[in-house]
Amino acid sequence: MPIRVCVAGVTGWTGRPVADAVQAAADLELVAGVSRSDPGSFSSVADALDAAAADVLVDYTHASAVKANVLAALERGVNVVVGSSGLSAGDYAEIDARARARGVGVIAAGNFSLTAAVLLRAATDAARHLAAWEIVDYASAGKTDAPSGTARELAERLGEIRPPAGGVPVDRTVGSPEARGATIAGTQVHSLRLPSFVVSTEIVFAAEGERLSIRHDAGETPAPYVAGTLLAVRSVVGRVGLTRGLDRLLG
Repeated sequence: MPIRVCVAGVTGWTGRPVADAVQAAADLELVAGVSRSDPGSFSSVADALDAAAADVLVDYTHASAVKANVLAALERGVNVVVGSSGLSAGDYAEIDARARARGVGVIAAGNFSLTAAVLLRAATDAARHLAAWEIVDYASAGKTDAPSGTARELAERLGEIRPPAGGVPVDRTVGSPEARGATIAGTQVHSLRLPSFVVSTEIVFAAEGERLSIRHDAGETPAPYVAGTLLAVRSVVGRVGLTRGLDRLLG
């Protein structure tokens, strides 16, 4: 029996090609789509899941909507794949608890591309050997949330390993402390919002006399995210609780 999928943000930049890929896959079935701008789709996740039996909700919506969408799915015992940014560590802790209470799974990634997953894996390995690092987060001028989900996930994953070694504490900065960026899970993250960027994430490690930079640049099409999203859809059924990071689904 195919896995039944509902896509929230079905008319969006990533949601549309994900929905098309679901329809084209023999082991998946697109049972509903959610879009406030499309009269042919449901206007809310709650309405879609009440009307159509789904095994997995895929969310590619907006930072302002994603948490409510995820919780609506969990309330109905539906597994979730989260591709939207804007959720904090506290949000994920709440989502993990709700998912465990309902006996369903959630897979979330700041970026579902394979190359972004490789960056995350390489950075966590580097953090075990190099003590100091900071993150630079680049995105389009119109992106409203900061940092990006990719940068936030990276900072929070590094925070599980250890805090970075620092120089002058941010609260002792002379001048404008906000120029040092935001502290996310112990890491300084600097978000740039400029035309011509999609999403790029760079982590800079430093040691005495040397530096290592690892950077991921997203292209201008959503194609890299489709395969990773489908991998998550196929992996989430049967899981319980939250799994963060596409790299944790790779061999």
